[in-house]
Amino acid sequence: MKKVSIIVPAYNEEENIVRFFEMANKTLTNNFEYQFIFINDGSDDQTAEEIKKLIDNNPDQDIIGINFSKNYGKEAAILAGLKQGDGDYLSLIDADLQQHPKYVNQMLSLLEEDNNLDIVACYQEQRKEGCLLSGLKSLFYSLINKVSDTKFEKNASDFRTFRRPVAQAVADMPEYNRFSKGLFSWIGFKTKYIPYTVEKRRFGKTSWSFSALVKYAFEGFFGFSIVPLKIATFLGMITSLAALIYFIVILVQKILIGIEVEGYATIVSLILLLSGVQLICMGIIGEYLGRTYMETKKRPQFIIKSIYKTKVVKDLEKENEES
Repeated sequence: MKKVSIIVPAYNEEENIVRFFEMANKTLTNNFEYQFIFINDGSDDQTAEEIKKLIDNNPDQDIIGINFSKNYGKEAAILAGLKQGDGDYLSLIDADLQQHPKYVNQMLSLLEEDNNLDIVACYQEQRKEGCLLSGLKSLFYSLINKVSDTKFEKNASDFRTFRRPVAQAVADMPEYNRFSKGLFSWIGFKTKYIPYTVEKRRFGKTSWSFSALVKYAFEGFFGFSIVPLKIATFLGMITSLAALIYFIVILVQKILIGIEVEGYATIVSLILLLSGVQLICMGIIGEYLGRTYMETKKRPQFIIKSIYKTKVVKDLEKENEES
C-alpha cells in the first residue's frame, strides 16, 4: 500500500491541531497509509504542547512533530516537512481547518489515475475576502506573469499533493529566500489545478496580515524576476534624457533671449525628482543585494529545537537501522 505524507505547518494553532487530526482521520480514504508531519513554527501559544499530546495519545499512528527554535515562516516549515516526509505522495495542507482534507482524496485519485501527472494543486475559484485585497492579489498575479519567465497560476495556493520526485526537487534547492509557489512552478513537473472552497476559520486567528502579504508578494517578484533592475535602468535613462533635453532648452534660451536670475522652484523640483529616482533605483538594487547577501551567508533555513515521534515511528526507524 502506498504511503502519503501529510505535511501540516502550524503557527499559533493550539485550538486546531487535534481537530485537524480528527477531521483528517475521518475524511481520508483507506486506500493509503498516512504519515502526519506537524511543524510548529515557533508558536507563541500551546501548539507545541498540543502536538506532543497528540503524539502521546496516538502511539500506533505514524505521526511526527517538529518544533522550531523560533518562528522561521511558513516557507521554512514547508521545507522541513518535505525533508522529513518519506511517503510515495506528499501533501501540503494548513492546520487552520480552512483547507478541507476531502480535497486530498481528490488529488490522490487524480495522481493514481494518471501516471504522467506529477502535481495536483488547488486554487480558489471564488475568493471570500474583501474587494481591495482580492483586487491586489489579482494585480500581483497579472504583474508577476508579465515580468517572470516562471508562470504562476492565478489564485493557486500551497494546498497541493505531489509525487516524491517533486518533493525531492523542491527540497534540494538551497535557497534561503524561498517562495514555494514559484519553486513548484519553476521545476517544471506536469501540474493539474483543481478548484477548492476555503472553509470559514472557526478557531484561532490568522497570522496573515496585510503587511505580511505584501512582503510575501515582494519575495515572488524579487525571487523570480530581474525586471525591477531593468526598470531602474529604464528610469535612469529616461531621467538622463529629460535632463539632456532640459539642458538644451536652457542653452537655447541663454543664447537667444537670455535668462534672468530666477528658477528657484525649477531647480528644487528637478533636484527632488532626480533624488527620488536615484533612491528608487538604489532601493531596487538594495533588495537584490540584500537577498544575495543572505544567500552567501549560507545560514540554515530553520533550526529544529526538538522532534516528537510516536512509538510506531521509532520502531520503524529502529528496524531500518538494524537491517
